[in-house]
Amino acid sequence: MRVPTLDDLDVAGRTVLVRSDLNVPLSNGAVEDDFRIRASLPTIRELRAEARRVVVCSHLGRPHGVDPELSMRPVGERLADLGGFAVVQAPGVVGAEVAATIADAPPGAVVLLENTRFEPGETGNDPALADALASLAGRFVNDAFGTAHRAHASTVGVAERLPSAAGRLLQAELEAFSRLLEDPAQPYVVVMGGAKVSDKLGVMRSLLPKVDLMLIGGGMCFTLLEAGGYEVGTSLVEESRIDEVKELLEGPEGSKIVLPADIVVADRFAADAERRVVPGTAIPEGWMGLDIGPETVRRFGGVIRSAESVFWNGPMGVFEWEAFRAGTAGVAEAVAECDGYTVVGGGDSVAALRMLGRERDVSHLSTGGGAGLAMLEGRTLPAVAALERWSAS
Repeated sequence: MRVPTLDDLDVAGRTVLVRSDLNVPLSNGAVEDDFRIRASLPTIRELRAEARRVVVCSHLGRPHGVDPELSMRPVGERLADLGGFAVVQAPGVVGAEVAATIADAPPGAVVLLENTRFEPGETGNDPALADALASLAGRFVNDAFGTAHRAHASTVGVAERLPSAAGRLLQAELEAFSRLLEDPAQPYVVVMGGAKVSDKLGVMRSLLPKVDLMLIGGGMCFTLLEAGGYEVGTSLVEESRIDEVKELLEGPEGSKIVLPADIVVADRFAADAERRVVPGTAIPEGWMGLDIGPETVRRFGGVIRSAESVFWNGPMGVFEWEAFRAGTAGVAEAVAECDGYTVVGGGDSVAALRMLGRERDVSHLSTGGGAGLAMLEGRTLPAVAALERWSAS
């Protein structure tokens, strides 16, 4: 079933509630990284040109009740700076005061609701909260791919109550991941990193039959190396997942999994630890792997550059520390230099490309790591399913 987009939704003269993904990092009360705010702007700008009023909502962090340190106010200030329009901060998420703020907002202004997770019913898709949110507008636009895999009041509940459509960002995300799912050009290479293999097992099982090679780095590679019978020293290993990983490695698609040829190891988990490069199959006792090595970067890079389709999710090492950043940076360069169709998802992977100034050199830079993985795993995204019902309307 097709998901309706802004092209299908009549918003002229109406108040439109937009669920954006403005969950950005804050530092000292200011926005530290505005990538997601910038990504939300095309939809907001398009709606401002047609709708009577635009009301934006989002969650921020994981507050337990109202938390002034996770107020949307600094996000609104940055949204106004980037968008070049006035942003009126609502005093809450729902209620009479919020409705009055929307009614009194000056023409052209965007009203930003408070952090949706200040409301206890948000994450449980509480019907009363969904009703209250829906009462604020006449149309709903979901543009928050990063939360599409969660059934929350502001993503699913409102879409069940108001005529709804996908915003331009959500539309682009769905098109990108659908392309990887349905008709990826070959050779198709997937690069997986990050700390835990448990976060990626489902998508690995789903993608292995479809890909030509799956390159594994990050902390998750050590569980695979141990499952393959190799020494991993004191590296991060999820012992409870060893049997599942063995099944993958020994299964019919296991030969597609490529593990690091060499590893940068450290004598302790610290930014200034002593480090050396060792074979990936023989990490010394007392040492832990914190990045893929230079030979692995070279090999992975060659495979990536020659691919026609690439999906990359997760860093190759402890990307936060400069001493263990080379693997992630090397993969980022290779993905940026690939002439095929390239999709990158996950915070550190996106951050690596942006750090190198190469974010414009990939086909699609995703705002949602978890939602992208869920989609590639073949799972139904609740927020998308809620929009699909309107496609026949």
